Amino acid sequence: MPYINMNSDYCMRFRRSAGGLGVTQGDAEEMTSTSASTTGAPSTFDKAKEKALDLLKKVPLPLWATIAIIIASLLLICCICICICKKCCCKKKKKDKKGKGVKGMVDMKMPFGSTKGEKVQPEYDELEVNMEEDKDDEEEEKEEEKLGRLQFKLDYDFTKGELAVGVIQAAELPGLDMSGTSDPYVKVYLLPDKKKKYETKVHRKTLNPVFNETFTFKVPFNEVCDKTLVFAIYDFDRFSKHDQIGQIQIPLSRVDLGQVLEEWRDVMPPDSDEKENKLGDICFSLRYVPTAGKLTIVILEAKNLKKMDVGGLSDPYVKIALYQGKKRLKKKKTSIKRRTL
Repeated sequence: MPYINMNSDYCMRFRRSAGGLGVTQGDAEEMTSTSASTTGAPSTFDKAKEKALDLLKKVPLPLWATIAIIIASLLLICCICICICKKCCCKKKKKDKKGKGVKGMVDMKMPFGSTKGEKVQPEYDELEVNMEEDKDDEEEEKEEEKLGRLQFKLDYDFTKGELAVGVIQAAELPGLDMSGTSDPYVKVYLLPDKKKKYETKVHRKTLNPVFNETFTFKVPFNEVCDKTLVFAIYDFDRFSKHDQIGQIQIPLSRVDLGQVLEEWRDVMPPDSDEKENKLGDICFSLRYVPTAGKLTIVILEAKNLKKMDVGGLSDPYVKIALYQGKKRLKKKKTSIKRRTL
């Protein structure tokens, strides 16, 4: 009750002072009402504080524990921010260092877009060593390409229009069989027709065969200059295709047929097309017994297969399938032979 009296006295005093200042009664009442509302209404900070306290009270943990959790989370966030800032600074420093290194290597005074080239000169000692190594490699390649030599004889009879070709002997032929030897023989024919071919006898297991055989071709004199004589040396194989060791081609237009020609010549490699298209040879036997209705297939051997592994070898095996029309009846497979061609 005394609080109410004090307020009424305060209002009376305020009205008197307002009247003395020339303020109307209504304005004074409005001022008192606004002042009362401003002093009595809570601020936004107080409201937020009350809400935070209410939330803390609702948490089942004690007050000190919740405050500690909040502080720890704030510290963790600060640490993460500091780490991110450090990484960004380190990246910028690295970029600056790289830029400085490039600037140190390149003359920045040169205009952009212009280039300058200089030849790299090897040292004299290194150059001599490399040249010697290249020579050694070339000599090795030449030695590897040696396929032997062949001695032959040519005699042309102008009256009869006949060319007598004698195959005398061969020397230093390469060994193509597993035993390190060959079974060589020579085919003799004329290009471009290849109509008539002659063959020498096969000489078993030798690299220096002596043939001493003569063959006669009928060639009119007006056609001699268009012909090319070919000696093709082969290695005989009983069960598979014969391997060509090499060949010698002699254009008759470059030969003086007025004299008997007898000489040695190096054997050259065979045509590259035959080697590139060749995938290898396989030797097998077939036997069919009608009474028993039995077909026997024996895979004997394969050779000169294509290199499939990195080391220049292969691990071959053979698959066999028996078909009736488009229907497969049976299939078999041989064992694998490791690291062989």
